[in-house]
Amino acid sequence: MAKLFSPITFKNMTLPNRIVMSPMCMYSCDNEDGKVTPFHMTHYVSRAIGGVGLIMLEATAVETAGRITAHDLGIWDDEHTIGLTELVQQIQATGSKAGIQLAHAGLKAQDEEVTYSSSPTTFNDRYKVPTPLDEVGINRVIQAFRAGAKRAIEAGFDMIEIHGAHGYLINQFLSPLLNKREDAYGGNRENRFRFLKEIIEEVKAEFTGAIFVRISAEEYHKDGNTLEDFLYYTTEMKKLGIELIDCSSGGVAPVRIHTYPGYQVKRCETIKEQVGIPTGAVGLITTGIQAEEILQNDRADLIFIGRALLKNPYWAKEAADELGYKLEAPKQYVRGWN
Repeated sequence: MAKLFSPITFKNMTLPNRIVMSPMCMYSCDNEDGKVTPFHMTHYVSRAIGGVGLIMLEATAVETAGRITAHDLGIWDDEHTIGLTELVQQIQATGSKAGIQLAHAGLKAQDEEVTYSSSPTTFNDRYKVPTPLDEVGINRVIQAFRAGAKRAIEAGFDMIEIHGAHGYLINQFLSPLLNKREDAYGGNRENRFRFLKEIIEEVKAEFTGAIFVRISAEEYHKDGNTLEDFLYYTTEMKKLGIELIDCSSGGVAPVRIHTYPGYQVKRCETIKEQVGIPTGAVGLITTGIQAEEILQNDRADLIFIGRALLKNPYWAKEAADELGYKLEAPKQYVRGWN
């Protein structure tokens, strides 16, 4: 049997296969209110119908100041749970599981008058110089993540991913490139990890299901986090009960990244091997054969598919055909799939 199509369990969630729709921002909230639109229904449910085991929603802001743009999905208000609940139910009706990525953009919030970060340090002239979060502000954001987790429960999500990658707020605390603090949240890696640690603890206080964390496991800068730093962070996350590390890269420094098929898999493999925690591979994984190789060689436990799923909502069917696996068709599509 193709490992890509074998089930896997995280806490009380069993995925029907190892294919995950990677979180990808759609910037499609029409009224700048963070609410689910008909586009989101079509976009996510079509991939669930196509056979993806776990549908992960895009970066969803835990507070208005945490949006990348004014058109981001939100989970900062109880009214957001209405549309999210309907979306989750439609995803789950196909047999897929539904996940949500809780996020805060920090200094990368493009449409905010005032942005926040660990320090008054920015990437380049494209972004405003942010206001450093004081302890009151840090606690506000941490509690916003907890409130987002509570709403995720109300909406019926099967799992939560905390977005700690791509130069957004959590990454702005983790990385020495941006974190220049001299208090308990800055300096050595133990202190830089404190913000994420406290977010995890608060999210876990509400949500008892599977929690993943996305990290940028390579910062592509000599002064950024090292592999040893990431092994420390992921070891600590394992101790905190995190179920899987979603291994992306970049976004925390304005550098040109040399990309190629599977370019992010090596650090994913290293973290899985050295820390003993499940990992998810992402980054120019485009074929079923490529995904199967990663899994069969124990380089990762899940395969996160992004752009290939934008191109083809039925990527899972295409991958199954490549691997000689008979993927069960939705009853409405049997005539076309067989």
